Amino acid sequence: MASVHESLYFNPMMTNGVVHANVFGIKDWVTPYKISVLALLYEMTTSKISLPERRRLNKLILPLQQGPDLTLGQFLKTVEDCCPQTAYAVKLRLHEMADGELKDMEFFFSTLPTPFTAFDSEAYKTSVVGLFMRHMLLAYNKLSFSQVYKLYKSLQQYYHSHYAKPTDRQVDVPVLAADDSDMDLTSTEDTVGDRTDKEELDTPLHESELRRGPLSQKQAEYFLARQAYLLKNDENKALKPAALQDELNNMLKFNPDFAEAHYLNYLNSMRVQDIFISTHSLLHYFDRLILSGSEGKSNGDEGYGRSLRYAALNLASLHCRFGHYQQADLALQEAIRIAQESNDHVCLQHCLSWLYTLEQMKGSDSSVLTEDSVKMAAHFCLPYLASLGIQSLVQQGAIQGKTAHELMDALKDTDILHWKHSLSELIEISLAQTTSIWRMYGKSTMALQQAQLLLNMSSLEPVNFGVQQNNTEAFAVALCHLAELHAEQGLYGAVAEILLHLKEQFPPHTQHAKLWMLCDLKIQFERHMNEGKYHLAEPQVTAIAALNKTEGLYRKAQVLKALNRSTEAYSILQRLQVHCEKTKCTEMIIRVMLSTAELHWESCGFSTALPFLLQALALARQHHLQALASETVLHLAFTQLMLGVPEQALTVLHEAMEPILAHGAVMDKGRALLLTARCQMACFCGSAAASYFSMLNCKERLRDVYYLQAQLYRSLRQTSQCNKCAMLFRLLDQELQSPAAPISMRL
Repeated sequence: MASVHESLYFNPMMTNGVVHANVFGIKDWVTPYKISVLALLYEMTTSKISLPERRRLNKLILPLQQGPDLTLGQFLKTVEDCCPQTAYAVKLRLHEMADGELKDMEFFFSTLPTPFTAFDSEAYKTSVVGLFMRHMLLAYNKLSFSQVYKLYKSLQQYYHSHYAKPTDRQVDVPVLAADDSDMDLTSTEDTVGDRTDKEELDTPLHESELRRGPLSQKQAEYFLARQAYLLKNDENKALKPAALQDELNNMLKFNPDFAEAHYLNYLNSMRVQDIFISTHSLLHYFDRLILSGSEGKSNGDEGYGRSLRYAALNLASLHCRFGHYQQADLALQEAIRIAQESNDHVCLQHCLSWLYTLEQMKGSDSSVLTEDSVKMAAHFCLPYLASLGIQSLVQQGAIQGKTAHELMDALKDTDILHWKHSLSELIEISLAQTTSIWRMYGKSTMALQQAQLLLNMSSLEPVNFGVQQNNTEAFAVALCHLAELHAEQGLYGAVAEILLHLKEQFPPHTQHAKLWMLCDLKIQFERHMNEGKYHLAEPQVTAIAALNKTEGLYRKAQVLKALNRSTEAYSILQRLQVHCEKTKCTEMIIRVMLSTAELHWESCGFSTALPFLLQALALARQHHLQALASETVLHLAFTQLMLGVPEQALTVLHEAMEPILAHGAVMDKGRALLLTARCQMACFCGSAAASYFSMLNCKERLRDVYYLQAQLYRSLRQTSQCNKCAMLFRLLDQELQSPAAPISMRL
């Protein structure tokens, strides 16, 4: 389920909380770092730079202006990566000021282009460069003489600390006393400690956001916006949970009422599944939002009540994600009550969406609620919620056994809605869902096509902070399907590459990492089982059960069956079938029935296995699960062969052969072809040939037929039939009293 309301996502361009001017204790303008940025902008406006380099530098302007202060080493390294020539010029400019006199710094400010007169350069008054220069000039001109001197000394310290030796850093540097006026200067004392210059240069830009002091208002807003965007679009590039938690704690220490910091703390806590801190931060976010008065100012008297109902709704969604269904239901009912009192139809629609989602999580049938939600969302022109509802109906329809063309028609209608409203996230979800549906129905070729379509699709989302839209849950699902499809064909080299990419894109601490972890374990388990290495497959069972209890139990039963521990395997399968019937997991029910039939084979109970196989086949056909239906047919044909009716087994096999060869795994293809050969040998090489030779009373040929039949029945473990054919062979051999020619040398 996506966001409950657009206003509940942190907006990088807006701040709902009221942050007072000097609340963070550091000013935005006239710091040594900002003078370095100003020197860069001056070189960009006065020197000739190639077009590619200018484009790269233009991308740096806003991050350098709005981001946290960098050390000189980090700043020069960042500029040098884009344009080495400009980085050298900036270094010379700073050297002239820091190693010169106060008048050199004053001369630099006097030579800056005026934003109101620089029509032909980047410093024009309406440009980003011009606005920054104007702010710097206005702030500098307001400084008193003592403040200008402080700025000059800070610039010297900022510059020389970059070239200081490690031993020099141990010398105490006098800290400039802070002034209470509006034009206070930032203390630029080097607090890095024993870090070397090389470490400073090697520090990535996003890691420089780990500050050791309070941030300015603008820096705090930029930091929160950047981290919130990365958590939503590329969690791998965001700060690690512990590091981000430290930054937020430091920020809230200086301003406990900063609402957006509490909300980012809530998002960060969700990454590590910390229910206590996430709930605490979410409640604090709405408390501060109400206390700030921003909601009331923008929405009149409705602001207070609006925050309350959306707070309850977000709390319900939080409990849903943690599986606390009773608490989620109570919070949801509270949100519905407040929304009804306020006649807020949009909030009620979001509540209805979470209501049917909650019913699905409980295992109840919520199709009626979902249909009502789709109708109401369309009525109130909420395409996002309407599309989510349709996708939910498609998922329920797949579980309930709807035909593929019905589901695809519904998804086609939603895709039109997605492209019309540029809902990129829902387009990705739709493609991933289509991949899963085709895979469930046993159409591996179509599943492969849809997965490739998603991976090669260009996102409609604006790309900020260098983020690529390829780390969403939809991409993880598609890549996992690709890995499993390649594993089914025995292409383990390609599987290793896909899983390596998944591990890089979704590290273990991210929220979607469980998808590839389970996929990797299942592939390893199947590979060990196919190779007969049961001692290697057994440890995988515990790991699979930790991620998915149902899958773990099923594979534990498989290992026990392979180790001839039939009684334990049968007990687990019985318990698993009861659980799956309650949760309506049709696919697992069929697999359990097939495994139970295989246990009956081991005790030569082929006739007792038939009811399980027929029930599994009926269930698979009812839900249009072609892959499982084909696998069930293989089991049924083998059972018929063992019961001595190979003709019926061969007839059944012809039905399943085409889908298996077209969409089946390598293992299924091999089993099907081998079983077909055995059935054909039992049918035609035996009774048919014997009947023809007996018509001519050709005893020598009949002796060969009985010999082959005895060998065949022996390989099939049909002792009685083998003994019968061996007896007939011996009688004919005694009657003929002549040695038989080799069968391979006779037509």
